[in-house]
Amino acid sequence: MTVAIVTGSAGLIGSETCKFLHEKGMDVVGIDNDMRAYFFGAESSTGWMRRQLEGSLKRYKHVEADIRSQEAIEKIFRELGKTVSLVVHTAAQPSHDWAAREPITDFTVNANGTLVMLEATRKFCPDAVFVFTSTNKVYGDAPNELPLVEKPLRWEVDPTHPYAEHGIDENLRIDQSKHSLFGASKVAADVLAQEYGRYFGMKTATFRGGCLTGPAHSGAELHGFLAWLAKCTVTGKPYTIFGYKGKQVRDNIHSYDLVNAFWHFYEKPRSGVVYNMGGSRHANISMLEAIAMCEEFSGKKLTYTLSDQARSGDHIWYVSDVRRFQKDYPGWKYKYDMRTTLKEIVEATMERNRK
Repeated sequence: MTVAIVTGSAGLIGSETCKFLHEKGMDVVGIDNDMRAYFFGAESSTGWMRRQLEGSLKRYKHVEADIRSQEAIEKIFRELGKTVSLVVHTAAQPSHDWAAREPITDFTVNANGTLVMLEATRKFCPDAVFVFTSTNKVYGDAPNELPLVEKPLRWEVDPTHPYAEHGIDENLRIDQSKHSLFGASKVAADVLAQEYGRYFGMKTATFRGGCLTGPAHSGAELHGFLAWLAKCTVTGKPYTIFGYKGKQVRDNIHSYDLVNAFWHFYEKPRSGVVYNMGGSRHANISMLEAIAMCEEFSGKKLTYTLSDQARSGDHIWYVSDVRRFQKDYPGWKYKYDMRTTLKEIVEATMERNRK
């Protein structure tokens, strides 16, 4: 028996991971207590995905546990022992706006929860591969120092800058910038995952994600850029763009492409590595461009307002340079581009709203 433990198993990346690993023949233990409903309200609950996983994956076992509880997590790991060959830690408080409401909750979930998961892995299955989903917010607002050029629908980096062609690489500093409290808690977790690899020799990878997206996202105003935009477009909810004239740019990676990257790492693991992982120049979009695309795919017009107040520490332009990962894992390729991803999100949103 080969077992994978997946935290945040009913969330966007967690659920994609569970399905992917189950298809690969692994037994999957999912840990999720639906804190997303606590963070963002009942309409953002991931309960629907939990039920889908339990109903469709015969080798999936769901455990409702809080990753902050050392006792609860160690009980799971103790029972499974060295049958665990892979731990994918996706559970998190994911919103930098929400973090300011309850800083202690944010930090204990993101930083302490990651420490609990790493230590349980070290104690009970030290040879297992540990994959951690970090964030581009570990760079704080340092990307905003780049020389930017305003275009009709987007901001772009000055074409003479080294980041213009491929995006931002892993050498950008992670300190002396404004992170938001969410970004700070994820920095702590990010460094912990690296340290367990470098200090203890564990097989750990830290994936610093751009916008992670896909049709399984339970979008909310404070988290899930494209999923929330699609929901507002489809349902007629008003949408607010915060700052930068709606020209802010994000790269977006489909959940399948990210999980496929996890799998490539699992098959050939390293210790303490860090990878920027997003849509790169392959798949990136501005707010205004995304609105036009959502309207095209849904056949509906979005009602939106443009606020002059940008979110504190928010990026104006962020595109991931994924070449470090591509160099280490040349067999990994993107399956989804920007149009394919957003079309799938809009269609899934329309389907859910027909029920």
